[in-house]
Amino acid sequence: MIARRQTVTVNVGGVNIGSAHPIVVQSMTNTDTANAEATAMQVAQLARAGSEVVRVTVNTREAAAAIPEIVRRLADLGLSVPLVGDFHYNGHILLREYPETARLLAKYRINPGNVGAGQHHDANFATMIEVAKEYDKPVRIGVNWGSLDQQVLARLMDENTAAGSPKSGTDVMIDAMVVSALESAQYAEQLGLPHDKILISVKVSSAPELWQVYRQLAAKCDYPLHLGLTEAGMGMKGMVATSVALAPLLTEGIGDTIRVSLTPEPGANRKLEVEVAQQILQSLGLRQFLPQVTSCPGCGRTTSQFFQELAQKIQDYIRDAMPEWKGRYPGVEDMQVAVMGCIVNGPGESKHANIGISLPGTGEDPRAPVYQDGKLLTTLKGPRIAEDFQALLEKYVQDRYGRDQPVAG
Repeated sequence: MIARRQTVTVNVGGVNIGSAHPIVVQSMTNTDTANAEATAMQVAQLARAGSEVVRVTVNTREAAAAIPEIVRRLADLGLSVPLVGDFHYNGHILLREYPETARLLAKYRINPGNVGAGQHHDANFATMIEVAKEYDKPVRIGVNWGSLDQQVLARLMDENTAAGSPKSGTDVMIDAMVVSALESAQYAEQLGLPHDKILISVKVSSAPELWQVYRQLAAKCDYPLHLGLTEAGMGMKGMVATSVALAPLLTEGIGDTIRVSLTPEPGANRKLEVEVAQQILQSLGLRQFLPQVTSCPGCGRTTSQFFQELAQKIQDYIRDAMPEWKGRYPGVEDMQVAVMGCIVNGPGESKHANIGISLPGTGEDPRAPVYQDGKLLTTLKGPRIAEDFQALLEKYVQDRYGRDQPVAG
């Protein structure tokens, strides 16, 4: 069991973040928020994929004006996922001009690096905090090394130059991110925002620097931390980089809510970032979202294409079924399924799973033994092995997790 860092709890639109609460999965839309229909559709897609909080860009008057319509459309779909407003440069203006938007958003994200320069910085920041107090909203102080508060950085650079043993430029930048986040949080509290209305993030795009800055921050505060590798990249690169960056911190108990910042493939479904975040938490044993499918990589012994197709079919079938299963079969997310490709490890892995199948490999008899709870259940043969195993899987779910359980209406 991974021990979590002790933090306060912040409630974001009914979702508790921090303390002993489960680590929350977040995501962000990439639609033009002013397009209420497209944005609501994408929020719904992300929420149905498992995103427990969704952030939207609020960068123009048109975007701010669209928030009530987005919330209404989501309500019509039966969804009440908390929406976070992502503000840069002009949040102090938009939150004042659009009070209904300020009321409906579940949280405000404030970047202390771009709320204004010089004498305007504190005034603009204070305006956003005053609105948060007025509507009883939490805020995330979101520091990013690509938009770091230059006044804080310059101050720490000067102090470093004057020191007897100066730090590297990277180390000073890491210090500046932590100082910017904590000074902003402290200023918010001086303005009257309660301690349990503040979350913090300090995002960079390099895994080693991410470990450094979050470990330093975690040692200095008890605010819940939003964890993520910013600008992680596209496809495999982004998924691997994010997993490498987040896993060490999560195993140290650092991180109360996470977001996977993937660049989507052209035309690709935005929900991939949600699925990756879920899989990171599930692989670390921190949360269970859907049954795990164990499958071998295949080798010269496997009838590769049929095996690959079956593994894909079963994995897709489980993911597609989960929205219904989750309501009808409590505990089904803990189920273990095995789809194996030959006799070497197939029977053993299938016995370890709740239900598993060992397909015939090259040169083996065209039989596929199915094991249920460690015992041989049946042996499948013929052209409909995939469909037959899927039917056995569905029956197992109903028998194991549906017995004496009320069906959700």
